[in-house]
Amino acid sequence: MESSEEEDDLPSIESITPQSKIDSVHQSLTEKGIRKLCCELLDLKDAVENMCGDMRTKYLAFLRISEEAVEMEHELVELRKHISSQGILVQDLMSGLGREMDEWKRSSGDADESEEVEEDPFPNELTDPKSEFLEKIDILLAEHKVDEALEAIDTEERNNPELKGAGDMSPYKSAFIERKALLEEQLLRIAKQPSVSVTELKHTLNGLIRLGKGPSAHQLLLKHYATSLHRRIEAFLPSCSTCPNTFPATLSKLVFSNISLAAKESASMFGDDDNPAYSNKVVQWAEREVEYLVRLVKENAAPSETVYALRAASVCLQDCLNYCKALEPQGLILSKLFLVLFRPYVEEVLELNFRRARKVVFDLNEADEGLESSSEFVAVLSEFAIASDTTMTDCSIRFMQIVQDILEQLTHLAVLHFGESVLARVLQLYDKYIDFLIKALPGHADEDGLPELQDHTILTRAETDSEQLALLGAAFTILDELLPKSLVKVWNLEVENSGGDGGDSSSSPSLISSSAPELKEWKRHMVQAFDKLRNYFCLQFVLSFIYSREGLTRLDALIYLTETPDDLHLPSLPFQALFSKLQQLAIIAGDVLLGKEKLQKILLARLTETVIIWLSNEQEFWSAFEDESTPLQPSGLQQLILDMNFTVEIARFAGYPFKVVQNHASVVINRAINIFSSRGINPQSSLPKAEWFTEAAKSAINRLLMGSDEASEAEEEYECEVEEGEEEDGHIVLPEIDDDEHSDSLETSSLSTMDSFESFASASMADLESPSFTDSES
Repeated sequence: MESSEEEDDLPSIESITPQSKIDSVHQSLTEKGIRKLCCELLDLKDAVENMCGDMRTKYLAFLRISEEAVEMEHELVELRKHISSQGILVQDLMSGLGREMDEWKRSSGDADESEEVEEDPFPNELTDPKSEFLEKIDILLAEHKVDEALEAIDTEERNNPELKGAGDMSPYKSAFIERKALLEEQLLRIAKQPSVSVTELKHTLNGLIRLGKGPSAHQLLLKHYATSLHRRIEAFLPSCSTCPNTFPATLSKLVFSNISLAAKESASMFGDDDNPAYSNKVVQWAEREVEYLVRLVKENAAPSETVYALRAASVCLQDCLNYCKALEPQGLILSKLFLVLFRPYVEEVLELNFRRARKVVFDLNEADEGLESSSEFVAVLSEFAIASDTTMTDCSIRFMQIVQDILEQLTHLAVLHFGESVLARVLQLYDKYIDFLIKALPGHADEDGLPELQDHTILTRAETDSEQLALLGAAFTILDELLPKSLVKVWNLEVENSGGDGGDSSSSPSLISSSAPELKEWKRHMVQAFDKLRNYFCLQFVLSFIYSREGLTRLDALIYLTETPDDLHLPSLPFQALFSKLQQLAIIAGDVLLGKEKLQKILLARLTETVIIWLSNEQEFWSAFEDESTPLQPSGLQQLILDMNFTVEIARFAGYPFKVVQNHASVVINRAINIFSSRGINPQSSLPKAEWFTEAAKSAINRLLMGSDEASEAEEEYECEVEEGEEEDGHIVLPEIDDDEHSDSLETSSLSTMDSFESFASASMADLESPSFTDSES
């Protein structure tokens, strides 16, 4: 019984999970984890940006509070002085009252006279004029004749300097101060009325200034402009929905024109240059109004993922920064604050718009009616629909339409401050577009290490050479022609014709790096993204040529170990077939990539180079030579060197950039010579001179082009191993290059033969990124 229970605890062999399933589960979990981590990092980035904006706002509020605290401290000091003076006045009154009482007691006058003395606070000689003045002020205040009352008080203060001093507080001075306070209250009531006009307000505030109440008058001035602004904005807000693109322009005009008027009035009435306290209050008030403006734009804009929100944000940024610049001569520096407050919103709108762009481009079931059909994009990209799936052409057209639509919403200052962010997002979108195209090429699988574009429509694979070249042509046209034109319009750059022999280079706009330095690095990354598609196509093309359906290689070491070279000194059969395949592809490329001579040269040169790179990295090929049990013959080494020279001459003869091909061929030749030397074969005595190989390779090309019987038989012998159903299109005589062109190409690399450094498609041959083998080119 115990043994049976133990057997039950042990899992049966049938329940063991296969390793492949474990790997797939771990891979899926790893991908989910990475995605979750990326989302968390993006959330953290947004939180940091919001925190920075909040810190800036709180810092400005702290500065305002600090300044208010300093002013409050000054007011407390003045209050202490006033209390001290009042205390002295009370002591004087008490002492005076004591003296009066003593005199009254000593007086022998009658009681009526003494009572009259007690009731009259003024000396006999001053009783009539001062009483009359106070009575006059009371009458003017009762009749609300503030101007006459103010004039009378000013006149009395000029005639009686003791009224302004901080000396002893006489009964008359106390009564005079009381009347001044009543006049101030009347002026404040007038200034606070909602219906008060600007002229009446200014007149009232001048009265307060004459009474020595400048801070209160200044506060009332700013409050009046703020109230007026908010009233006008509240009346305008209901119409924001009818003009989603331009309402920020109206709002910014209302706010900044109001700030400008308030600053001018403050300077004219209070002399802000002479009193920094007033100018600081204007700046603090203006900053609060700018914060109010930003909040209004965010609250009343269209949804952030729409193009209307992007246009509104761009227009708001353009107008507000222009207004900020106009206010700088008045001492109001608001541009930095505005950018700190508005930048997170613009970044959010850009991010959501490009997320919408990814959905529109890659989800072919998603429709965006807001996109305008550009006849230019449709006409240019539809040329590739003849040879490829039309859905892929639709994807390319959508890509350009959505990018163009986003770029058209940007204003000049939006490009200046957010250009790098826009370029980075365009690069990210183009990179995903390239990955999307790679999924349509043969041989793509999850293990290739390419990013998976989940939740998107998987297109039918491009099986024929024409369909695959059409994908490359569409991606190259976007990179080299359509995107530069769109960027030139937005970045306000000059357009110049780039030189070179490429047929399409004369019409490809070149972006001036000195005008937009951020474009230089962006162009390099864009070319690298296109190189992924180009290199993947070349690798799959070469692998389909080298390997049979059964996975056996047609290009193995047995060619150089068992076969004996003929007297015609032709290259081995695989390399003759390579020459034929390149000719066939050149014919197809000439039709599909019409006018894209630069791209044709890039692809065909890279294909030639990829064959040699594969041979250089194929360890099974070299292991056969290193095997001591396998006899080596000098003729095998001679044939291998001839094949390498033949490959170089193919590129040289066809006008491709061949310098890199030559370098890789030299690596293969040197490795072969070292192996044969280590096996006891002296290359110096058994091999012809280097010039012989070059001439033999050129002669072989001529024989193959002329269609000699020997070449035809050799080609047929190799083609019998190729997959059935592959059509033979015959040979094409590729254009020869003259001696000057030949000599120039010897001095340059494949990169320098392109239309170059400034071109969006300057194909850097040193940037090969092959999924299956390592390029030793770098």
